[in-house]
Amino acid sequence: MGPTPRKMEPEPETSSHATTPLLRAPRWRHRLAALPCATSLRLKTTVWPELGGSVGDLGTFIPIVLALTLVSHLDLGTTLIFTALYNIATGLLFGIPMPVQPMKSIAAVAVSESPHLTVPQIAAAGISTAAVLLLLGATGLMSFFYRFIPLPVVRGVQLSQGLSFAFSAIKYIRYNQDFAAGKSGSPRSWLGLDGLILALFSLSFLILSTGSGDSVDNDQTHNLDQSHSQSQRRVRQRLRILSAIPAALIVFVFGLVLCFLRDPSIFSDLQLGPSKIHLVKPSLEDWKIGFFRAAIPQIPLSVLNSVIAVCKLSADLFPEREVSATAVSVSVGAMNLVGCWFGAMPVCHGAGGLAGQYRFGGRSGASVAFLGAGKLVLGLAFGNSFVKILGQFPIGILGVLLLFAGIELAMASRDMKTKEESFVMLVCAAVSLTGSSAALGFGCGIVLFLLLKLRQMDCHGYSSKLLKFKPRSSVQDEADAEIGHSQSSN
Repeated sequence: MGPTPRKMEPEPETSSHATTPLLRAPRWRHRLAALPCATSLRLKTTVWPELGGSVGDLGTFIPIVLALTLVSHLDLGTTLIFTALYNIATGLLFGIPMPVQPMKSIAAVAVSESPHLTVPQIAAAGISTAAVLLLLGATGLMSFFYRFIPLPVVRGVQLSQGLSFAFSAIKYIRYNQDFAAGKSGSPRSWLGLDGLILALFSLSFLILSTGSGDSVDNDQTHNLDQSHSQSQRRVRQRLRILSAIPAALIVFVFGLVLCFLRDPSIFSDLQLGPSKIHLVKPSLEDWKIGFFRAAIPQIPLSVLNSVIAVCKLSADLFPEREVSATAVSVSVGAMNLVGCWFGAMPVCHGAGGLAGQYRFGGRSGASVAFLGAGKLVLGLAFGNSFVKILGQFPIGILGVLLLFAGIELAMASRDMKTKEESFVMLVCAAVSLTGSSAALGFGCGIVLFLLLKLRQMDCHGYSSKLLKFKPRSSVQDEADAEIGHSQSSN
């Protein structure tokens, strides 16, 4: 009996209504999603944490920019436009919240030393520093240094920079500040629109919203929810909601509102339209002053904090997206070789800024791109007149933002596993803080690291090998003697 013929199944209906969507996505959208820049700006979380992280480094940015604008007459509108373009470009290129911050050593010399640096001298210092970093990056020397610098020394530099930011933040919160003179004034009053109570309220709000800075992982939260009690599930749910709040952005916008409440006359002082951009032409004397007074102390700080420390920190925070020392060094050089010629503030990539933006939710290049878009709007809309608003921004709130950035950077040093590594790191940080020089602390850390390694070398074994070694001439003499003895015996 033959096999029973299989009953033919009816063909599935292939109606276009069942398989083809009514509204097909346009081709340009798929092509746009495939571009590298789209990958860099792809959100790693929701949009609100990225917006919160975008203002994470303003505690450093605003005071330095304000001081340079008031003392050295730097054009704020030009700086806002160029730093906005830098933010957008670095967000596209690196795919992480890579910050754009002022070159702090150049700014300190320009503001605190007498006579103050002029705009052409500041530009000359920035261009000189940028040329050195571009050369180190293009030749591969920066990557060579990055590979061989011991991790405890880098952690010491990061710890010193983080604590330095934290110390400055506490001064901002406790005392009135005169950024034009670079000095702290009288103790801050408890009440008022820039009072101590307002700063402590902002600090408490950020702590309640962001905690210690640990992200709440949804997968881990789901697993915990299955095995824990109802009360613990409610706590985890509340933490997820709090972590989605752009706390730093709320605090910053609150500070902007207070600017207008403190001085309503700034409405009339604002002028619509961007600043007129002009070419800066430093003289030979400007090049000498800018290089010797400002660029020389800035170069080692840029190499250590703006390149080496940034790359190490990116490896800690984004292991799958670690940036290369060559790319960061070339990026700093290219930015300043363009902007400084037009009077923009010299900038770099700071580890403190990266820590601050990560601390408040920045996880992708979209975070700094949002910041760049905001700067670009303000620079084009108000130009240099926006300095009137920044001049009224509550300094206590800036101190709170800077405090979180500094502590986050300092906590990167918690991965030291041995007492020897911690010893090198702490000595490096102590020298850096006491001498106010990251380069001095770095040099002492390298020397200390080498001395500890020398102490652990097996010198006895090495000397024994030397004693067993015979020069080639004596070996040849013994061989000749043996040959002569054998010939004579034959």
